[in-house]
Amino acid sequence: MADLKTAFEQASKDIQGLPERPDNDTLLRLYGLYKQGSEGDVKGDKPGFFDFVGTAKYEAWAKLKGTPQEEAQKKYVDLVKKLTA
Repeated sequence: MADLKTAFEQASKDIQGLPERPDNDTLLRLYGLYKQGSEGDVKGDKPGFFDFVGTAKYEAWAKLKGTPQEEAQKKYVDLVKKLTA
């Protein structure tokens, strides 16, 4: 468990050093997995209709509702490893 938490924290640092920016779908997947892994199920109200970025982020996180935090952390670490390889 401690190893996963350490790997999760390291992956969140590693993602900052990517040589090129991932596509938007990948960024949303990373965002959703990170939020689910760090905070759990989505909280708060969905952003307004004209907040396109906020709505996309909220929906990416909401798709993972019910996913255990440890599972989201593992998927996040795996995706970051794939992107940094």
